[in-house]
Amino acid sequence: MTTSADMATSAGGPRSVGATASGGTSAAAEGAAASGAALSMAGRGGDTPAPEGHQYAPQWLELRESADADARAVDLLDPLRIRLANLPGRATGLTVHDLGCGTGSMGRWLAPRLDGTQQWVLHDQDPNLLRLATARAPRAAADGSPVTVTTRRGDIGRLTAADLAGASLVTASALLDVLTREEIEALAAACAGSGVPALLTLSVVGRVDLVPAHPLDAEMAEAFNAHQRAGDLLGPDAITVACEAFAQHGATVRVHPSPWQLDARHTALTEEWLRGWVGAACVQRPELTERADAYLRDRLRATAAGELRVVVHHSDLLALPRPTGGAS
Repeated sequence: MTTSADMATSAGGPRSVGATASGGTSAAAEGAAASGAALSMAGRGGDTPAPEGHQYAPQWLELRESADADARAVDLLDPLRIRLANLPGRATGLTVHDLGCGTGSMGRWLAPRLDGTQQWVLHDQDPNLLRLATARAPRAAADGSPVTVTTRRGDIGRLTAADLAGASLVTASALLDVLTREEIEALAAACAGSGVPALLTLSVVGRVDLVPAHPLDAEMAEAFNAHQRAGDLLGPDAITVACEAFAQHGATVRVHPSPWQLDARHTALTEEWLRGWVGAACVQRPELTERADAYLRDRLRATAAGELRVVVHHSDLLALPRPTGGAS
């Protein structure tokens, strides 16, 4: 599976977003380089695993965790709880597979919102992130029952129903938009084949609202969205493809908005998101770089002054496959 950080690096990512005509480096390039490859893919989902040695990844995941937690759609939890309560063998506890776990933010958010003993299986390619996720894993469920974790390092793009044997739930955060159509279809087939529900949160949908508006906003968004679709990755099309894939396997699919709402309380996150967003747009369309320089400086000044508000639109998906083994 190609991760967001892999793509940005192999494509000559933001660190190569150009010198100006005078030989200096543009603000857009500096911002992208400071943020690193993972931050350049901010909208694409920082929780996807980064290659070893990318030390910026944990810092980005830490920076976005509170905004992620505020954004996730709690309205999807009640139907999920009902399904989990009716699973065969529920009395023995839940086994939750967290795909592309990063530092474990999904577990820290979800485990305390579910009752009962929980065993979390954390999947990621980066051993450093797996260590962080294990060290910071939640210890108690909503009702005080114990929560434990194990880890699996591997390619989640090749997940099969056999890999999910005994699972109660598959979950992920900011993952779908860094998958290919084939990988999403394989994930849907694996969940359907094992009868496992999936809660997949924070998939970008290609919409960003900035207030106050700027004449370059739409052009930057269009270039960024094109960057997210580079190669075979789905970017903002992923949520539609996932809905179709799960539905084709007979699952009941629910989708709910989960936007980031960034304002003066999120200055550091907004600044890093802006650098990455603009940097990725310039990778896609280098001719934007000169105008992006002034645009980024203007937007960063507004952020520092507490004047900029940004809504980064995402969607959360809950897929409930046909019950197996007598579940209702």
